[in-house]
Amino acid sequence: MAPHRLLSISTFLYLSHCCSAFNVVRDYSGTHFFDGWDFFGSWDNLTLGDVWWLNASDAFTQKLAYVNDAGHAIMKVDNTSTVPFNEKRNTVRITSKDFYDVGSLWIIDLLHIPYGCSVWPAFWTKGSLWPDDGEIDIVEGINVMPINQMALHTTAGCTHNPPPDQKGRSLEMNCATPAGCTVQETAPNSFNSGFAAAGGGVWATQFDVSGIYIWFWSRNDVPASISQATSTSSIDITQWGPPSASYPAGSNCNITQFFTPQQLVLDITLCGDWAGIGASYNATCGNSGPTGLCYPDNVVGPGSPKYDNAYFEISYVRAYSTGLPQPSPTLAVNTNGTNTVTGGSTVTTTGSPDTNPNISPLTPPTVPNTAEGSQGLLVGCALSVLVLVVSMITVLL
Repeated sequence: MAPHRLLSISTFLYLSHCCSAFNVVRDYSGTHFFDGWDFFGSWDNLTLGDVWWLNASDAFTQKLAYVNDAGHAIMKVDNTSTVPFNEKRNTVRITSKDFYDVGSLWIIDLLHIPYGCSVWPAFWTKGSLWPDDGEIDIVEGINVMPINQMALHTTAGCTHNPPPDQKGRSLEMNCATPAGCTVQETAPNSFNSGFAAAGGGVWATQFDVSGIYIWFWSRNDVPASISQATSTSSIDITQWGPPSASYPAGSNCNITQFFTPQQLVLDITLCGDWAGIGASYNATCGNSGPTGLCYPDNVVGPGSPKYDNAYFEISYVRAYSTGLPQPSPTLAVNTNGTNTVTGGSTVTTTGSPDTNPNISPLTPPTVPNTAEGSQGLLVGCALSVLVLVVSMITVLL
């Protein structure tokens, strides 16, 4: 192939990468954190945990969901009630009203993750038809295990082929197994009391046609591109290094085939079909009560001190999308309760507006005027174009 043809192709590929950015399309934080989420409002019929996931009104009334004085969102297990045998304990599960398509990036900053015997917290994503439309487990663990476990869950046909620079440890390669294709975190302080003692940490997940990638940083290791970011600034991921879990697309797994647009989910359940089963429970908590069984030794009876640490403290969750700065979106509310964010964003919302009077109606995000935040990126791209064009002319001459 002629040299100028090679240069033209490489120029196109370089500029496609160079001139892309991640811009905020939704920021969940502060006093309006819970506005963009639907509360489950039923028992755990999905993982068979011994809980009631409260609706919004009850969760706020019982102080299981609130924003603290620091402006952080709290989601917790009820630790003030005495639960009789054959009853369930109250807790919370929330699902984003928005669906996020391929090309999205999600960042969650946590100060505290729920932990303790029987406790099973998670931050994950799902398609509209669960589990057939794909699931991404970003933060998940059980009982008092000290490390976070990440996973993909798909229908048959998707397998994990980890690259050599993946930082985490792969455990299962078949994403269609009940456990999914799992990766254990190897960095310290990714879960349990160690996570809280270290000041918490940050996870970032890239949902891309090229693959799905999950990064974790303990508080002291959070990169400047995240720690210095605001709720309106674009973000650069080029200096993040290899991810903890890397699921590259390929013949082993076509991302767009196995994953539809995803909703974000935060939940806490108790016992259930992972934390409560014999081998999993006994590995860390089998000697914590008189029966050696998850439900009677934990859920039943007083909630304190057993569930005093069973809470999320969330600084923020941010959703980003690729592309140069877009105009501010508008929110169209159809008569059937379906909301769609339009105007440059690929985010769509399908949840019904919450009827709880304590929650303000969902308002459309203002995709920021990121011209200032992206100015350096654009100038850099322009200079790169100039240099490469000069190089092309030199070759052609």
